[in-house]
Amino acid sequence: MKNRKAWLAVLGAAVALLLVPPLVSAGGEETGPQIRGLRMMVPNSPGGGYDITARTAVKAVEDAGLNGNIEVFNLPGAGGTVGLGRLVNERGNGKLAMSMGLGVVGSVYTNKSPSSLQDTTAIAKLTEEADIVVVSKDSPYQTIQQLVEAWRADPGSVPVGGGSAPGGPDHLAPMLMAQAAGIPPTRVNYIPFDGGGELMASVLGGKVGFGVSGIGETRDQIASGALRALAVTSPQRVPGIDAPTLQESGVDVSFTNWRGIVAPPGLSDSDRERLIGLFTRLQDTPQWREALQRNGWTPAFQPGDDFAAFLKTENDRVAAVLKELGLA
Repeated sequence: MKNRKAWLAVLGAAVALLLVPPLVSAGGEETGPQIRGLRMMVPNSPGGGYDITARTAVKAVEDAGLNGNIEVFNLPGAGGTVGLGRLVNERGNGKLAMSMGLGVVGSVYTNKSPSSLQDTTAIAKLTEEADIVVVSKDSPYQTIQQLVEAWRADPGSVPVGGGSAPGGPDHLAPMLMAQAAGIPPTRVNYIPFDGGGELMASVLGGKVGFGVSGIGETRDQIASGALRALAVTSPQRVPGIDAPTLQESGVDVSFTNWRGIVAPPGLSDSDRERLIGLFTRLQDTPQWREALQRNGWTPAFQPGDDFAAFLKTENDRVAAVLKELGLA
């Protein structure tokens, strides 16, 4: 009798353990371990590049069965450095990640942020993307040459909008354009917006003379005819976009943006490897390959330590460019 009771007690304990959900579920061989309760922070407003990247990547992860539900939430402010500060303060939280890119590197300088990307855990660089110069369909500028001519004649009367704070890609690209066109960067009337969504509304409403943003944020409006694409900043033309490069248009600028994922500092080795593994497995899924093609993104995957080294290089490069332009 006593043996039977002891056996039942052991059996009950085993069943109880099985009913407790693990923080990380086992997953299958192809999907890998799944991270329960994972959240993705977007440090700018809905519709911006970080937002589109985050939501696209999360949907591909979920559709491919690599992980369960992942909550995406926006925490905009100060060119992404509000979100960066929150991330750094979440030390050791292996269930939080942040979508980010080149814009945050510059914003750290221009906003004098107490936190930098060197304080985070580098997870993966995902994509590269050209910026694009766009005007509304009612704009008088039909070509990039016409725009540059008017801009050079009176820089202040042709305001340029960008979906990033000073120091971000949508700011650096027109500043480099101005420099190449012989316009002193200090005379450029740059108007920053918190993400591509706000920027596109201002371009369409004629509040700025032209906008510079990521292709993924403008593709739908270009296809509908609401926006006119004048040029792309990449060294080669972009498939599906009927616009020349700046270089072939006589403006000697070649510039690309990039985006990736970082996590809080102080992660355990196992939490870090789970996050890196999740985005590594994403690369081989048809869902992600289709998303890259649809958004005109160039795959540029760099995991873990390679991405950390890249972030250090980009930090030094942006600091040098801002200093050269007299902005830092």
